[in-house]
Amino acid sequence: MSHMMNPLATPEQLYQRRSFSALPIELQDAIFFSTQCLTQAAGLLLQLPQSVTAQANVLLARYWLEEPMMFHEFSDISAASVYLTAKLSPYPRSPRDLALVYNYLLSPSSTLFHPLATLSDDSPPPPPPPTNIPNDYYLPEHIYNSFHTRMLNCESRILYALSFDTHVSLPHSLAITYLQALDFLNTSKSTISKRTLAYLNTSLLSPQMLYLTSQPNALAVAAIYNAAKDVGAKMPECEWWEVFDVDREELGFLVVGMRSVDGWGRKMREDMERMKGETESGRRGGMIRRRDVEGELRRRGLSVGNGHAGGSEEPVDMEAEMARRMDEKMAEIEASAS
Repeated sequence: MSHMMNPLATPEQLYQRRSFSALPIELQDAIFFSTQCLTQAAGLLLQLPQSVTAQANVLLARYWLEEPMMFHEFSDISAASVYLTAKLSPYPRSPRDLALVYNYLLSPSSTLFHPLATLSDDSPPPPPPPTNIPNDYYLPEHIYNSFHTRMLNCESRILYALSFDTHVSLPHSLAITYLQALDFLNTSKSTISKRTLAYLNTSLLSPQMLYLTSQPNALAVAAIYNAAKDVGAKMPECEWWEVFDVDREELGFLVVGMRSVDGWGRKMREDMERMKGETESGRRGGMIRRRDVEGELRRRGLSVGNGHAGGSEEPVDMEAEMARRMDEKMAEIEASAS
């Protein structure tokens, strides 16, 4: 049964992530939401099965329990999680494939995180959908080489942080199996199955990190319960969830957590648009990056670091730091030779 269980986050890990990070909670949520959505979009364009993309989402969430979010560019750590998960699956993808996909998703031609229409009258209308301009996501060789290096670096950091434990058990297949054992008298199982899987996929974005705090059997039961409520299916009158080793308290927490993702996600979209503002190209929206978060921290009068509380005033550019050390070493060699 061990292959059907996942390593769960400890209360200490969850507390430290929320309490000791240099980032305010709302910025942590915005980064988490946008990066997980980016990972899902990349999985679709790479034509990966949802099972592979969902595993990448879970590994990314586990990694951010161990290391600060600002250590790496968000898109780089997303690409590394997809690359690592696909490499361990029957559907590997090449680094160049990932570079092309992420270069497009981060370009002005991408519709990812396009500003939504708002209901308030005083809000500006959303801009028209971006025009597809191939030059926006053209990938020169030096850009690819830089992306490749950063992605491999992030992959090694993920493996190190997770102690090479990349096992992820998903609840999707369990949910389908449980549905076969249940009898919903007035609803087709096809309808309720689709709704159940939709809840499981949406839960990957949950700020409660449901996939890190509950086992797959509990997630499957909660998704079935929510789906049955949505479609008006008649559920068994007994406490049927106990058959699948889920108690009422855990079920209630997961049901509320899953149902709250939709409203929370809409709020995150609004917060991201407000944080992103106008990009260099003059268009609103787009994936938030580290520089956007750093700018937001400066506007709030907070120090900007690489994710640790009490960090330095300026973020450390690891490539620039490495180049500086190499220059110093070369200067020492030249001085000793002369």
